[in-house]
Amino acid sequence: MDIQVSGILGLLWLVVVVWAILQVAQSSASGMAKLLWILLMLFLPVIGVIIWYLMGPKSSKMR
Repeated sequence: MDIQVSGILGLLWLVVVVWAILQVAQSSASGMAKLLWILLMLFLPVIGVIIWYLMGPKSSKMR
């Protein structure tokens, strides 16, 4: 049972990280800023997504 629940939560988190990376790629930020945000999200997924959500480029389309 624990494996199934953690697998579902892991899959859900993967979807969140992929969504955040796509949002960064489509943002109006500079190329270097996009690269840094994406690298942060790839190497530190939980912290990277939280920091991006709080400090990343703000747009009415994203939120």
